[in-house]
Amino acid sequence: MNTTISKNVQAQRNFFLTQETKDLTFRREALERLQKEIIEREDAICDAIYADFKKPHFETLATETQFVLAELKLVLKKLNSWARPKSVSSSWLNFPSTDKIYKEPYGSVLIIAPWNYPFQLALLPLVGAVAAGNTVVLKPSEVTPNTSKIIQNIITAVFAKEHVTVIEGGVEASQDLLKERWDYIFFTGSTRVGQIVYESAAKHLTPVTLELGGKNPCIVDETGSLDLAAKRICWGKFLNAGQTCIAPDYILVHKSIKEAFIQSLVKMIEAAYGKNLKNSSDYARTVSAAHFNNLKDMLVGETILFGGETDSKDNYISITLVDEPHLDSKLMYGEIFGPILPILSYETEDDIHKVVNKYGKPLATYVFSNNKTFQNKIIRKYSFGGGAINDTIIQVANKKLPFGGVGGSGIGAYHGKTTFELFTHHKPIVHRATWLDVPFRYPPYSLPIKFAKKLKNLL
Repeated sequence: MNTTISKNVQAQRNFFLTQETKDLTFRREALERLQKEIIEREDAICDAIYADFKKPHFETLATETQFVLAELKLVLKKLNSWARPKSVSSSWLNFPSTDKIYKEPYGSVLIIAPWNYPFQLALLPLVGAVAAGNTVVLKPSEVTPNTSKIIQNIITAVFAKEHVTVIEGGVEASQDLLKERWDYIFFTGSTRVGQIVYESAAKHLTPVTLELGGKNPCIVDETGSLDLAAKRICWGKFLNAGQTCIAPDYILVHKSIKEAFIQSLVKMIEAAYGKNLKNSSDYARTVSAAHFNNLKDMLVGETILFGGETDSKDNYISITLVDEPHLDSKLMYGEIFGPILPILSYETEDDIHKVVNKYGKPLATYVFSNNKTFQNKIIRKYSFGGGAINDTIIQVANKKLPFGGVGGSGIGAYHGKTTFELFTHHKPIVHRATWLDVPFRYPPYSLPIKFAKKLKNLL
């Protein structure tokens, strides 16, 4: 055990027992301080993320800081109503009674954040956990050290250490944290590491949320607008240099329009980033040398339709379109998580079925089609976390929609009220009156069996 981490965890447990985090004014004031600190440091946050992997300023605002601020705005507006005990109708068997569901924090929460959206995916669950009344230990990703440091500075400025604290470090720090007993664990990252987190949590029967990933299909049929489809796919796939868990991982395009679709894609790529992609200020870099090398290896032996340029000095991989990779190739083996887009063709729905089902349950699925029957068939037939019709990744923008995976792409969902609910134990309480006590439930049992068999009507 790491004694420093253990002391931090114990200090948070002791603080939680004081009941202070259950006070709504205490929660609100903490979140208001966090909101103020993020607004004041917004430019510094953008600079930190740029220093880590050259993420464009606009993308950082849109997908990191403003995303978190929108969540804070919603939580501060709705916190009182979300936290209020909910009355439900009582059972006739308990008459007379008043039944309520009380909203109670779990206690000590561990949040392990990823590197691809290093600010948003660290702070978004933290906001929900604090709003629900928990204490939090946050582990940012060591792969984005500049962002990790500014998160540390923000949290230190806003929260008492026994309420929320940041533990920086690499794999060893994560391993030490997972040795501790938690009341809830929230992890965002790869399926491989998610399995390790789940195994560690199981030792203490700790509930978890696992936000993972998968090979997200993007199906394009022959009925839609090719240019509009290409434009929206280009944006969703190459945002953040393809390092987005819900980005399209590969295209399944109808064979009759494949060549025209590729031409539209190339046109939209060049319209967005220019002929010289490397000089575009709107295109991020691969986050690390290890990730760069992994992506570069995926291209070995593949047929490149567009792009393919790399520069190890800058962790630069250009937007790359790959033609008909083998379904068992390294490129198609797992989630790509980079600016490489395989393009496969299909002729029948059976062709789609064979490809999509080969890769398990993805985090997202996208359909570009003006055929409503085809749209509905895909949405209903395949199991996946969430998705969109005629667009990509926009499902995360509506905070009324839960975000999460299914099967190998994750466990649990969050965003908006769902985040508050996620970090809340729903405690059912029956307030029983004393002025009447129906005797038939007590032994010796006198209710005839024929009446006992009708008790379902009273439940």
